[in-house]
This record gives sequence, structure tokens and C-alpha cells, in this order.
Amino acid sequence: MAKNVRTPHSGMSFVTAATRDRRPLFEIGRVADLVVDTLLHYRKLGHYKLHGYVVMPSQLHLLLTPQSIALAHAIELIKNGFAYRMDSELPIWEHSFTAYSVGNIHDLELVRTYLHQIPVRANLVSTPELYPYSSAYRRPSLETVAAPVLSNPLLSLS
Repeated sequence: MAKNVRTPHSGMSFVTAATRDRRPLFEIGRVADLVVDTLLHYRKLGHYKLHGYVVMPSQLHLLLTPQSIALAHAIELIKNGFAYRMDSELPIWEHSFTAYSVGNIHDLELVRTYLHQIPVRANLVSTPELYPYSSAYRRPSLETVAAPVLSNPLLSLS
């Protein structure tokens, strides 16, 4: 169950869920990637709109809007879905989570900026775009990677 939830059934929320005993499970890249895959899976199924996320070593921070389900159910899907994918005998998550209502687009942008700054404030990266387990992460596009190769006259395609 949630604590400090102001909008338990609908609306945009800023949510924090912690691992059991604050174990840094998500320091391992493949585990953090699995959290991100789980988030994107349930978003694709239409259970919520995902406005932003950051996977920290022992916490998951989300900015989301449930769609036709309660906030607690959306978080339960994420936690249980991840636990199932991890196939672990040990408990992974704390039972509760913390959620705060986000009332409008202006607040959404403020909270999203705050969310993306969490890894920077934790001294994990110098800018939000460099943290790979965040919605702020910027993966290099194929064009950016391929452009120097294609512009090399020795590697001409003609």
C-alpha cells in the first residue's frame, strides 16, 4: 500500500519505491535494464502513461499517470512483474511506496527536472543525459554513429 498518497486512484503522480532493506540491487546493469524493460512493458500494454523514470541503486522513481487502474495497482504490476522476471527467492521490494500528486503541466516539468537530477545529485553522472537508467538518457542515434564512417573517403560506398 502507498503512504502519503494524495490521489490514490487516478491522476499524475511522482512515486518512489525502494528495494527491501535498501539493498543496492539495481547497481548491476542487467538488473537495472530489467527494471526499465518492465516499466516499458506495462506502459506498452496501456496500464499507465510513463512521463519519466530513474532507476537508482536501491530505489525506483517514477512520474506516471495510471490508465483505468488505481495507482497502487500500477505500482503492484511493476513490482510483481519485475520480481517475476528476476525469478528471485528473496523479497525484492519494500511493501509500501511513496506517491505525491502532480497537479498540472507546470508541476510535471518541475518534477521531471527534479527526477532527472537525482543521479547527478548522487554524483553518479555529471549530467542527467549520461545516466543510462533514466528517461533523460540520450542514446546515440544510428545517424550520429554512422556519419563519421560514411564521410571517410577511404570507406566510400561508391
